[in-house]
Amino acid sequence: MRLVIFTHSLISDWNHGNAHFLRGVATELVCAGHEVRILEPRDGWSLQNLTAEHGTSPIAAFERAYPIIRSASYDLATLDLEAELDGADAVIVHEWNSHELVRRVGEHRAAHDYQLYFHDTHHRSVTDPRAMAAYDLSNYDGVLAYGGVIRDLYRERGWARDAWTWHEAADTRVFGPQPGAPAGDLVWVGNWGDNERTEEIREFLIEPVKALQLKAKVYGVRYPRRALDELAAAGIEYGGWLPNFRVPEVFGQYRVTVHIPRRPYARALPGIPTIRPFEAMACGIPLVSAPWEDRERLFRPGRDFLFARDRGEMIEQLRAVLSDPELAGSLAASGLETIRTHHTCAHRMQELMEIAGRNRENAHRVLCV
Repeated sequence: MRLVIFTHSLISDWNHGNAHFLRGVATELVCAGHEVRILEPRDGWSLQNLTAEHGTSPIAAFERAYPIIRSASYDLATLDLEAELDGADAVIVHEWNSHELVRRVGEHRAAHDYQLYFHDTHHRSVTDPRAMAAYDLSNYDGVLAYGGVIRDLYRERGWARDAWTWHEAADTRVFGPQPGAPAGDLVWVGNWGDNERTEEIREFLIEPVKALQLKAKVYGVRYPRRALDELAAAGIEYGGWLPNFRVPEVFGQYRVTVHIPRRPYARALPGIPTIRPFEAMACGIPLVSAPWEDRERLFRPGRDFLFARDRGEMIEQLRAVLSDPELAGSLAASGLETIRTHHTCAHRMQELMEIAGRNRENAHRVLCV
């Protein structure tokens, strides 16, 4: 199968979590013998921010870490869809693309024979419904939504012809246990961002670390000065941007990590944990999570990871994990088992093939009527 994927960026994961999943799925597709072409805008904000802060060395590091997948840059004004989509069997357009690109690809699809999917991995269907409703998906076969609640929104609001749940997952070719020299007690990898979880970071990370006097480190971007001051006041070291493919080696140096979902996911989009817990459990590090509702039964809370409903529970759960090697080991082993059994990018590649296969069968039945 020849697949063409329009993404915001394959190269840069600077505040761009979809790159994590795309890299893993694209790798699995290539390894399974499929032809994959990935296109990203030349002026994408994630890559621009990455190179502005770190130069071009991260691009070379990405290429070394992912030797079999590459992307091509395009300018929307000169993009030749006839050439780029020639011979395509399926096309996926991620939702962090412009309305114009989404419309133009849809218009191209109306005159050609391939499957076309819109990939939604964000909370804007709830937080910015006007922007999402403005996408012209009339010529798309449907939406690949990374949670059932988003899938249902597309169906209920009539934004798309159809929608399927396609959860994110861990790239287990990259994410696995990598024990290293001990560097501390707790590590968290996450961005500060747009005040979507400021209070949650204080309640479930900063205050518990301070209360337990843990040796902790935080990696991520978009931390304003006030946030850096709060981390420093709690004795938490700040590590800045961390290439996602280096996260496993960092997890291997710490004893526990936490998950702090952004408010729109925890409150408005239950059932969607984002990709971070998948990656943490794939690395075999014990995980304690702030509240979210595992509505789709992705994991086994209490076995794969622990929930903490508030600051006090987070302190108690962290204390328990750090003081009980048997508990820590059990959580790590159970979480890793669940990922390897159900939530790898290889699983998601197979799910994509099944969706595409069913759509081909349905299209054939229509033609034969």
